[in-house]
Amino acid sequence: MDEYLSIDLNCDLGESFGRYSLGEDAAMMALITSANVACGFHAGDPDVMARTVDLAKEHDVSLGAHPGFPDLQGFGRRNMQMTSQEALANIILYQIGALGAFAWMAGKKVKYVKPHGALYNQAAQDPEFALVIAQTMRNYDPGLILVGLAGSELTRMGSEAGLEVVNEAFPDRAYLPDGQLMPRYRHGAMITEPEEVARNAVRLVKEGITIDGEWFCVETLCLHGDNPEAVENAKAVRLALEAEGIRIEPFA
Repeated sequence: MDEYLSIDLNCDLGESFGRYSLGEDAAMMALITSANVACGFHAGDPDVMARTVDLAKEHDVSLGAHPGFPDLQGFGRRNMQMTSQEALANIILYQIGALGAFAWMAGKKVKYVKPHGALYNQAAQDPEFALVIAQTMRNYDPGLILVGLAGSELTRMGSEAGLEVVNEAFPDRAYLPDGQLMPRYRHGAMITEPEEVARNAVRLVKEGITIDGEWFCVETLCLHGDNPEAVENAKAVRLALEAEGIRIEPFA
């Protein structure tokens, strides 16, 4: 048994447009250990991707691809039915490759993949959908780590495909009884009070999460960058974790 508890803190970043419109990404980058970078389909563009990679290098933060559905208008939060497995595989491959090019130019490496929004939620529930994502990652680079919702079909199929998987939880989101995230359109889905987010973070690290009677260890916590209290949440979470003697370090 490990003599100490540790946790990774990740955040979805690079979700703006234009070279100088990075919002609070720089402030968040200083508080996290892993950055999920938008790859241009749900948000981001080449200039933002390049700058976000530079920020990750500056702060020594692990770099992950954050592929989404090709849905700029809906910010990748609307379900889409791919006409074939090949179509789904190709949008995943395209986005990982795009970020990989910017990472290579900066002397960094894409270490993991975490799907975005509706793509993430759909893969969490649909094993065939999840398997295509996992197989595409393995075929591109079997060393890539797959980040998914703890106890989901995405992490299960990732393991079956031979990938290293990391269980994720969300201290700033409400959960449904079946372990799925509460849809954003429902009241109370987003938790914005920093103290409550911090309490949830400590609880998730210490207790893990139980779904249908099965317990899962939480290995990374997502702090949403589009939360209006994102920076304050991240600061509160770090302080609370450190006060409990929990180390904050990247999983990759």
